[in-house]
Amino acid sequence: MSASSSPTKALWLDPFRPLTATDRAQLAVAGLDVLVLSTLDEMQAAINAAPSQAATVVLGLGADIELLQDTLALMHTTGRTLPLVCRAERRQLELAVLALQSGACHVLAADDWSEAAWRMAQERAAEATAAKNTQETLPTRALAPNTGAAVRSVVYVDPVSRNLLALAQRVAQAPVAVLVEGPTGSGKEVLARVLHESSAAANGPFIGLNCAALPEHMIEDMLFGHEKGAFTGAVKEHRGLFEQAQGGTLFLDEIGELPLALQAKLLRVLQERSLVRLGGERAIALNVRVVAATNKNLREQIAQREFREDLYFRLSTFKLRVPPLAERTGDILPLVARLLARHVRGDQPWSLSEDAQRVLLSYNWPGNVRELENIIQRAMVLCPDTHIDTPHLMFDDASTSFLLAMAPAAAPEMATVATASSNIQAPAQPLAPSPLHATVKHSEHHAIRAALDASRSREEAAQKLGISPRTLRYKLARLRDTAPGLSAHS
Repeated sequence: MSASSSPTKALWLDPFRPLTATDRAQLAVAGLDVLVLSTLDEMQAAINAAPSQAATVVLGLGADIELLQDTLALMHTTGRTLPLVCRAERRQLELAVLALQSGACHVLAADDWSEAAWRMAQERAAEATAAKNTQETLPTRALAPNTGAAVRSVVYVDPVSRNLLALAQRVAQAPVAVLVEGPTGSGKEVLARVLHESSAAANGPFIGLNCAALPEHMIEDMLFGHEKGAFTGAVKEHRGLFEQAQGGTLFLDEIGELPLALQAKLLRVLQERSLVRLGGERAIALNVRVVAATNKNLREQIAQREFREDLYFRLSTFKLRVPPLAERTGDILPLVARLLARHVRGDQPWSLSEDAQRVLLSYNWPGNVRELENIIQRAMVLCPDTHIDTPHLMFDDASTSFLLAMAPAAAPEMATVATASSNIQAPAQPLAPSPLHATVKHSEHHAIRAALDASRSREEAAQKLGISPRTLRYKLARLRDTAPGLSAHS
């Protein structure tokens, strides 16, 4: 979070260590506005009151994991899933691992109050918020591995996606390391899972690690494990992720974020196909396929001496590039159909107007599949019935939302996309142009009206629209003269 950004609200619950005035000051420098809570009841009230996408839950794990489990259960009960950052003692590696596996987006050492560490935690929380309720879906069809194991049913339509998945299925049959490249939100982990499920190791485990999600000192222990007594607090042996993935696949996401010191150790393990735990002497043979992923240009990192060239060549025996959604527009409407099918409202199937389809096909999708699902979810919130039209499509850039409504049809020959729970017809004719000012005012009017009709208060409507209550009041004041129907809500 930049210094110019507004502070991030943090719901702080740590029954094991009180938050001092000095701690608060350090957190404020890092951009955190902390609300200290004493009990789970207070946490429940704070979660219910917190605006969505505007708060982070911070937990001190202390000596056990019960607080994390209780908080996750609380969020499930309230139906509010906020990003979760956990603080653990440096010796409590197993608690840190369990926290990540249970749903925490980031783990910090309990004694780390540095500005850089807390800004990193906020970045992870922001990423978790953006990905909330989002399943990165790479368009393919169901693949059938030679092992006969079940493979996830995914959808593909665009020829670019078909070619990628056909290649991935062939690569999956050879036990080689694979490097998956592609922008954020494009579906790299989904492709990694397809590689696993299409391989001879499909019945084995699929273990994933985000290389940027943990402090450096914890990653080595997580990957390679340790023996009992290897260091203070190592009261029993720990099997690292390599051992846990024996007979299956280890997925290393954001490999470009791996510290250089660990890159050397990872290279040695990949070369020798064996490892020695921290504090151990016995070499453990490995039978693990490694799939790494990155949204960075590793070649540039090599030139800047941020990534080892020998490790790059070891990981990239075969490279697969997941293209951005803008390069596979034939997947957009089938993906929308899949998303709508997962959110049926009663017995009524969702449908999408031809104008709305044209808008979606004309957009450049900088956030890829993840952004597509976010926009469709917003549309379902704003839509008073089950027919989504252009006023219900709210993009992060409001001007883009309205300009796209006037864009020509991107694919007039697109075939009909239909599922059991959706009714989406392809566009037929281009939209007739209309004055931009009138289009903006009309779209804004309908979006605000739909949000107000579906909300109990203006604060709730602002939350659904993704704007502040103050901005909503300003827009209501501007629209009141030309849209009398809004006066009842103001």
